[in-house]
Amino acid sequence: MALIRKTMTHKIKNWLTIVTIFVLTSCSKQLDINVDPNNPTSLPESRLLPRIQRYLGYSLSIGGQTVDGSQQVGGLSEILAVYTHQLTTRENPDQYGATGGSYYLQGSWNGLYKDVLTNLKIIIEEGAENGNLQYVGIAKILKAYTFSQLVDVFGDVPFSEANQLVEGISNAKFDDGSDIYPQLFVLINEGISDLSNADAPNLATPDADDLIYQGNINNWIKAANTLKLKLYTQVRLVQNVSNEVNALLAEGNLISNVSESFVIPFGPNAATDDRNSGYGDYFASQRGNYISPWFYEILKGYNSNINSGIEDPRLPYYIYNQRRADQATESNAPTEYRDGGFVSIYFGSVGQFRDQTQQNNMSLLGIYPVGGRYDDGAGGNANANSGTGAAPYRLITYADRLYLEAELINTGVIDGDARAKFEEALNESFRQVDHVITTFVKPTQNVPELYANPATEEYIDAVLENYDAGNAARKLEFIMTQKWLSSYGGSVDQYTDYRRTGYPVLFDPRNPNMAPGGRVQPPIDGDPFNSNQASVPVQLNRNYPESLPWYQTELQTNASAPSQKTDPSTYKVFWKP
Repeated sequence: MALIRKTMTHKIKNWLTIVTIFVLTSCSKQLDINVDPNNPTSLPESRLLPRIQRYLGYSLSIGGQTVDGSQQVGGLSEILAVYTHQLTTRENPDQYGATGGSYYLQGSWNGLYKDVLTNLKIIIEEGAENGNLQYVGIAKILKAYTFSQLVDVFGDVPFSEANQLVEGISNAKFDDGSDIYPQLFVLINEGISDLSNADAPNLATPDADDLIYQGNINNWIKAANTLKLKLYTQVRLVQNVSNEVNALLAEGNLISNVSESFVIPFGPNAATDDRNSGYGDYFASQRGNYISPWFYEILKGYNSNINSGIEDPRLPYYIYNQRRADQATESNAPTEYRDGGFVSIYFGSVGQFRDQTQQNNMSLLGIYPVGGRYDDGAGGNANANSGTGAAPYRLITYADRLYLEAELINTGVIDGDARAKFEEALNESFRQVDHVITTFVKPTQNVPELYANPATEEYIDAVLENYDAGNAARKLEFIMTQKWLSSYGGSVDQYTDYRRTGYPVLFDPRNPNMAPGGRVQPPIDGDPFNSNQASVPVQLNRNYPESLPWYQTELQTNASAPSQKTDPSTYKVFWKP
C-alpha cells in the first residue's frame, strides 16, 4: 500500500498527559474550561472519546492510517489477516515473518498504548473527579477491551504500571496475561456500575461524540456483557466458566440484534479522511493486500474438506475483481494465481511471478468489509471513487455473540441446541452484510440485498446439511469456519480463535495434501484465463506463531521489559494449555 513506512520510536509510557493534550488540541479553537484558551491544561471527555474510538479502530483494522497530518497508525489485522489466511502479501507477514520492528506492529502498539490507553486513563481519572461517570464507564469498558486484545495477541504486556510516568514509573513491567485477564472482568463490572449509577452528577454526558453508540447507555451495558461472554469463551480451556456464562445468558442483557453490534464507524472522504483503513488499496499507488487464494477457494466451494461444491453468495460482496472473467490481464503482468476474474498470489510463494506488479489486475477487498466496490462482473480499475470507504471496524457483532454461544454449547460448557444457535449465527452473518452496506457504506452503486437472495437460503441449508453429518469435532470446525468467513476484515479475534480451537483449517505449504492455494480442481480446459496452480512452488520456513513479537523499541527503551521472543511459535498465550 502507498503508506509512509515511518518508524515511530517514541516510548509508549513516556508520553505525559500534557503531551497527549497538546497533540489533541493543536488544531482546535478555544475551550471554555480553560483560563487561557491558547494554553489548555485539560480537555473535556467529549473531545477525547471520539479520538480514542477512532484510534482503536485504526490500531486493529487492516491497513494503516495517517492522522494529525503525520502520525502513522498501523492495524494489527494487516498482519493477522495473513496469519489467518484471509489475505496474502509480499511483505513480512508472508511466511509468518512479522518482527518487532514491523511497520504495522509498531504502529498498532503505539496507537493502542499512547493514543487509546493514555487518553482512557485521562477520562477515567478526570471523569471521576468531575462526576461524569457515564464517560468513566465507557472508558473502563474500552480499556478492558483494548487490554484483552493486547494479551490475546502478545501474551504478557505492560498493564499495572502502564502509562504511569506521572506517578514516577518510567519502566513499566510486563504483567502475565493470566494475571491481567481477571482484572479485565473487574474493569468491565466497574464500567457497568458507573454507567448505571443514578446518583452520579453526570454534568456532561456522551452523545454524538460517542461514535459507537451515540451515548446509548443500554447498548454500552449490552456490549460490556457480551465482551464478558467473549472473554469467558476464550479462557474455557484453562478455567471452568459454566456458572459465569450461564449467569450472563440468564440475565439476557447482551447484544441482541445487528443494530446493537459493537462497531467503530468510519465515514466517507470529507474534510478529514476517516475512511476505513482497508479502503486504502483503492487509491494506493502501490497496492499490497491480496485476497488469499485459500480464503477465495473456500468461498468458491473448491476446497475438498469444507463446503465443497457450495459457492458462498457473499463472494461478490467480499471481493472486487478488477478483471472481467473473460478479460486478459495486462500483457506485462503475468499472474501467479487466476480463476476467472480473481487474481492473487500465494502465501509462501517462491514462484517466478510472485513479484510481478498486479496493480490493475489484482482482486481487492470488496464493499464488505471496507466500503469498496460490489463486484457486478463488469470489472474496471479501482480508484478512490470506486466506493465510499465508510465501512465500520467490527469489535463484537451480534453474529459473533451467536457463534460464541454455538461454540460453548458444542464444547459442553453450557446446555442448549448448538445446531439451532449455529443456524441463527449463519443467518445473522448474512443480515450483517446488508446492515453494514445500507447503514454505513451507503453506496451509489446498485447493490442487491444479500439476505433476501434465494442463493443465501440454499447455501445455509447446504452448510447445515454438512454440519449434521459431522461428529462433535467436525461440527466445531463448521462453526469456527463460518465465524472466520463472517469476520472478514477484522482478524484479531480469528487469530485467537484459531490458536484456541485449531479451526478453521488453514493453508499449510508443508502439507503435501494441500495443493497451492488449496485448489482441488484443475483449470477449465480451453480457458486461458485460469492459471496452472500446479507449477507454482511454495514454501514455509517458520512454524505457526502462537503470539506476535513485542514492539522492539519498547524492549530497547524499557529497562523492565523482557528479552524478545526467540521463537513466537513456542510462546503461547495463557488461555491455551
